[in-house]
Amino acid sequence: MKRMREDFYSQNRWQNWINKVKESNFKLTDSADKNAGAVFVYIMDDVVLACLKVISRNERGAIPEDKASAEINKIKDIVFQEQESFGDDADLMLESLKTSLAAVFVSCQRYITGDFDRQTPLGELVKKAVAAEQEENLDETFNILSQVGSRVISGESLVDLEDLPYSMTAELLDGIDAISAAMMGDDSYKEDDGTDEEGEDF
Repeated sequence: MKRMREDFYSQNRWQNWINKVKESNFKLTDSADKNAGAVFVYIMDDVVLACLKVISRNERGAIPEDKASAEINKIKDIVFQEQESFGDDADLMLESLKTSLAAVFVSCQRYITGDFDRQTPLGELVKKAVAAEQEENLDETFNILSQVGSRVISGESLVDLEDLPYSMTAELLDGIDAISAAMMGDDSYKEDDGTDEEGEDF
């Protein structure tokens, strides 16, 4: 039996992930273990898919632009709420995750409104974002990369990021890369009709 879903992403769903972070007892010294930080990857993917469901339903005319924008904001508010500390290492990973997801949220908002640069090559935009960060103009860095994210949502391929040094630009691009990966994966999110199986929750 199906029921109409009130939200694309729930507080309970996020809390379940946070509980998994707590249970993981994550330490950066465990980085050699490929599974050590897997929970953070899963969280990223889960949130990105929720955002893509919002966009898909908006594109199909199931929800209007203002409703879609509001739903993205709801997801953002859940992710950015304050929470308890799980130790320096896990807290650092969560902070990095949230930085990456910030790019996801604003990219989705820009895509929904259509307010982004459609002409400048993506590689050039990324270079401009790096330059803006080097000049400590973080607002401009964020602005540019959100336009890159919007272009990726529209179907363009993200440029090669292998030579990009660790920076805020790199963290924001991690979120955009997660969008790209989700769009190239299982596209069943496009068929989301706003209903869930009765009793289903993460």
